[in-house]
Amino acid sequence: MFGKLLFPLLFLVLFHHEPGDAQKKKETLLSEKVTQMMEWASKRSVIRMNGDKFRRFVKAPPRNYSVFIMFTALQPQRQCGVCRQAAEEFQVLANSWRYSSAFTNKVFFASVDFDEGSDVFQMLNMNSAPTFLHFPPKGKPRRSDTYELQVRGFSSEQLARWVADCTGVQIRVIRPPNYAGPLLLGFLLAVIGGLAYLRRHNLEFLFSRNVWAFSALCFTLIMTSGRCGTTSEDHLMLTRTPTLDKELYPWQQPGPVCGRDAHHPALQCCCYHGDSSAV
Repeated sequence: MFGKLLFPLLFLVLFHHEPGDAQKKKETLLSEKVTQMMEWASKRSVIRMNGDKFRRFVKAPPRNYSVFIMFTALQPQRQCGVCRQAAEEFQVLANSWRYSSAFTNKVFFASVDFDEGSDVFQMLNMNSAPTFLHFPPKGKPRRSDTYELQVRGFSSEQLARWVADCTGVQIRVIRPPNYAGPLLLGFLLAVIGGLAYLRRHNLEFLFSRNVWAFSALCFTLIMTSGRCGTTSEDHLMLTRTPTLDKELYPWQQPGPVCGRDAHHPALQCCCYHGDSSAV
């Protein structure tokens, strides 16, 4: 009689203990992953990932945190100017989150460069950069977890709205101060003040039409140079490929090729086409 009761008792003990051990292992693994992600985030707001890190900390369960990843191609040989611009905006957003008082271990920002994680691009069947994806804590990314770059642009403020739509986390974007403008204005005022002081006994030049015409010309050149000139200097002939619903250069070559979307001429996108294994 005792032997008959002993076997069911042993079975129940083993049955109850195995799930408990599995749960403890799961919690331990999750704790290790969160600790590692926090350590990386403390050193770099945008965590750089390769294929191994991506599979371990993003794809593999368990995971109770969201990861926003920018897939990009920043190496000089890729010649992707828009990737650098998008990376700067993504960095501003990540810094704003990392150094805010609302920072938690539930949201992380990361990047995967093509030259460091080409296997990740192939795994996700991805053929364009920059691309922004949200990997939720549970389940696979949905359609809304893919950022509509061609519709919204890649400014930090727009990316912050997308993060809020995906997670409910509100990030106040804080851009680093730019002292170039005030310094230049101060320098110009100092030059003008110095000239006025040197000519303090003869200020008739202030009433000269030539002086004011030259000043207006300089002001016009300053306001129309720089960013405005660089964004409008190229007029690219674009063509549509049968495999990509994007506007690309008409010639084919391996690697990323930068072009502008026909519906959004101001927006550049860097697209991979051809044999992805040769990229």
